[in-house]
Amino acid sequence: MGIMLGAVSLNAVQSVHQRLQTDAQRVSLLLQLAREEAIVRNRQTAFEVLEQGYQFLVLNDNKWEKITDLDTLRGRPFTFPETQVSILSADPVRSETLRIVFGREPVSRPFTMILRVGNDQVAINADGVGHFVVE
Repeated sequence: MGIMLGAVSLNAVQSVHQRLQTDAQRVSLLLQLAREEAIVRNRQTAFEVLEQGYQFLVLNDNKWEKITDLDTLRGRPFTFPETQVSILSADPVRSETLRIVFGREPVSRPFTMILRVGNDQVAINADGVGHFVVE
């Protein structure tokens, strides 16, 4: 009986990689939504990495403001506070904050976002035309 209970509890607990994969899936869906919002609103929209999470911003009068009118694009913490994020793009990241900006046009530059916790990592690949794939 104890062995069966142990086996069931091990299967019920997700691994770090599985939980990181879930975070990446959520982020990729939200990135797609942010891209669509930029086109619909006709204003630049950005995804910004915070110390232990992320938020979405919109450019109003040359000033980045947190999106507050859409609950789906509210700021969120990562499942693991120690999640490290890096962004690989043709355009080097020039500021201290990691930010992906979506413009009003339907085509943007491709990028890869890597979420890492310890030795586990998951990549989100964006092709620049609205497809986001988690690997």
